[in-house]
Parts: sequence; structure tokens; C-alpha cells
Amino acid sequence: MASPTRQLFGTDGIRGIAGEFPLTQESTYLIGRALGHDRLRRNSSARVVIGQDTRESSGWIADQLAAGLISAGAEVHSAGVITTPGIAYLARAGKYDAGVVISASHNPWTDNGIKIFSGDGFKLPDAEELIIEKEIFSLLQGSGFRAAADKTQTAMRTLPGESSLRGAYIQWLAKGAESGLSGLKILVDCANGAAAAEAPELFSALNLKSTFLSDKPDGRNINDGCGALYPERIAQAVTMGDGSFDIGITFDGDADRALFSDERGLVVNGDGILLLAARDLQSRNALPGSTVVATTMSNMGLEAALRGSGIRMLRADVGDKYVLEEMLRSGAILGGEQSGHIIFRDGDATTGDGLLTALRVMEIMVRSGKKLSQLVADLKIFPQTIQNIRVREKLPFAGVPEIQQAIASAERELGTSGRVVVRYSGTEPLARVMIEAESEEHVNAMACRIAGAIQNTLGDGASISSRLKPIQ
Repeated sequence: MASPTRQLFGTDGIRGIAGEFPLTQESTYLIGRALGHDRLRRNSSARVVIGQDTRESSGWIADQLAAGLISAGAEVHSAGVITTPGIAYLARAGKYDAGVVISASHNPWTDNGIKIFSGDGFKLPDAEELIIEKEIFSLLQGSGFRAAADKTQTAMRTLPGESSLRGAYIQWLAKGAESGLSGLKILVDCANGAAAAEAPELFSALNLKSTFLSDKPDGRNINDGCGALYPERIAQAVTMGDGSFDIGITFDGDADRALFSDERGLVVNGDGILLLAARDLQSRNALPGSTVVATTMSNMGLEAALRGSGIRMLRADVGDKYVLEEMLRSGAILGGEQSGHIIFRDGDATTGDGLLTALRVMEIMVRSGKKLSQLVADLKIFPQTIQNIRVREKLPFAGVPEIQQAIASAERELGTSGRVVVRYSGTEPLARVMIEAESEEHVNAMACRIAGAIQNTLGDGASISSRLKPIQ
């Protein structure tokens, strides 16, 4: 579980509005300097590879971060625009001491973030992030900033070059893909993000019949009405293809996750992907312990479907780094989130990878001879609503009587026939209320009561947003 003492790092790195703390020119420079010192304590010749998504602010943030790293004595290489899992791959394959991605994933273009991977390709542990964070605050107090963009441009090395670094990742994906995919016709939404720099080249190398949407980023259109935040868009586009598409694939801004549409235009989320992937691995005696790791947000229907196939489902905290931690503890090789972060540990992957997930799903379709709709046909989804409440502060829910009473009341009413999950977002100032039950009426009423209690006590005055996932 994420440490409550960290102030900058959330469940997926440092995130905020570009140009505002902690993503000002000064703070990003000092984040780079603190990271450089941390890496140099481990290796006096530390090397760091940096990549970025397509946001307007990603370039200057990458420059300032690199300047801070260089000022600390680290050697910096740039991979240019690349997906988050692409940097994770380069960090380990290139024997770097760290990999850094400038991205805010699914957030709007005005936001940005800094994600850090160790040289082994894994996201930094919470304890390590806390050490770096303490130095960042210490440097801020000492005001050691200087604008060093010009120095960065001359000092950064791009060996062997941006396209070559990105190309190495694409080649790794293509090399690991099974043959026989060329018969598929696919529709792909790149979210005007990092996937636009990789997906066309990858799918072309595999001779897939690919049509692309949202593949022309302009710095401000990332995630704008497209991508994994709006899976209904790819689903609708599939249905307009006169039955010619076998599958629709949609990525988020940094392509560490993917969602899908089946050939009928129905959305298949991460729960569906976990189900079909787990069954495929189980059928090949390649699922150690018959175990899969999901999160507290995964639907009870997934758990029931897996149980029917003799597969155990463990639940981790939300955040793919926590899914991975549970996978490493339990020995599971498959885990993921409903949002589409899927981690395959039967190969070299160390984080959720949307492109890899897309390849695996298509491989399973070809290997089984089944359509995507057939692979998830028996997944019965319990009605589930998720309400988001903007909060002014993140106090422990147990310490706010009104909230605790609303949660306890819902849990008593549901008993064993449903679930209540109330948590804070690790990347935004939001409280999330998830209710799952057999009755849609109960789901909505209970969620509204809990959300209202949070709004009354911790809300910042903004309206509550919700989304309902009915039985499919």
C-alpha cells in the first residue's frame, strides 16, 4: 500500500498541472537532480533514458529533468516520444540505471507527470520514492535551480538516436509475437498519444490489416474524446465497419493499458482480458498456481467466472505497481486492472503494456479460432457504479464519522451479495466510491449516500461524477 507520508509521488509517479508545482521549471529540474543523486549513489557512472508522450509540455519538462540529471553527473539518453512500457523495456534491455517517462497517462493535455523505473524495468518502490522526495524538498529549500535547457540540448546524448531506441522496443514486441496474425483486420485508436509513434510501425511489421484513429497528435488533443477513456468510440467505429473488423483496440495516452471492442461493437475491459488470458494460460499448463491477480475494483463476475475454470483470483490495491507486487509475492504471472493495465510475467514485461496486451489478445483469438465475443461470452457482470468526488484534502475515511457510518451501513445492507470500495485516487484529488451488487437500484442508492457524505465533509464544491456498469 502506498505510503501515507509521501507528498509528491502517487500510485503512478508525480502528477499535476504542467507549469504548476510540482511541475514547474524549477521543481522538474530539482526532481532530475535528486534522481541523479539517488542513482549515482548506486553507480558512479549512472545512465538514464528519458521518454515522453505527445503533450505540449512534455518537451520542456523532459529538458528540465534531463538538465537536473546532468547537473548531478548522470549521463542522459533520449528516446523521444515513446510509450511508458517502451521506457521500462529500454531501462532493462539497455542496462540503464533508471528510465523516466514524462506523461500524465489518461489525464487531459494540461496535466503531466513523471514516472520513474529502476534499471530492472520495475517502478520504484514506495520507500525509494520517499528518499528521492525528501531530497527534492531539501533542494527546494536551498533554491539550487538554474534554467539549463540550452545546456541540456548540447549535453544530452541520443545514442544511437531516438528512432533507434524506440525501434528496439518495437522489434522486441514484434519478435515475441506469434505468427498467423496477418489474417486479422483491426481498428486502432491511438488516443493522439504515444501509441501513434509505435502502433502503426508494429502492426505493419506483423502484416496486420490496420486502420488507425486519433493518430495525429498536436500537443493538445491527447485523450480528447478518444482513446481508452472513451472505449465506446472504438466500439461504435467497429460497428460502422460493416462487420469487416475482427477487433477494435484503444490505448490511453502513454499506452500502458488497452481496452477492446469485440466484432459486434461491445466493449471488453480489463476484466474480460484477464479472463480470456487466464483460461488460455491454464489450457496450456502455463498458469502457475492457477492464480490471477486483480484489484479491488475488478467485478465479482470475473471472480465467479475464474472460479468456474478452477482459477483463483487475488485482489491487490488499485495501481499496477501494487498488482505487480502481489504477483511477485504470490508467484502469479498474470495480473491486471479493470482499466486495461495487464501485466504478463511469462516473458520479460515488468509493467502494464497496451501494445503487448493487444498482441496477446489477438494471439489467443488466432490460437483458439474464436472471436473475441466468444472468449468472454460467459462473463456475467454485476451492476457496478463508480462515483468520483473532488476533495480538498485526503483525510483517512475511518477518521470521518459521517463517511464511516455511510460505508458501514452499506456494507451491512449488502452482506455477502455485493461489495463496497471507497478509496482515494493516487493521481488526482478525487475520492472514488465503487458499489457492486445484484440490484442496480441498490447500487445507485448506496453510492449516492456515501458520495454525499464525502461531499459534505471533504468535498471541494465540485459536482459528483458517476458511471454505471450494468449487467452485460
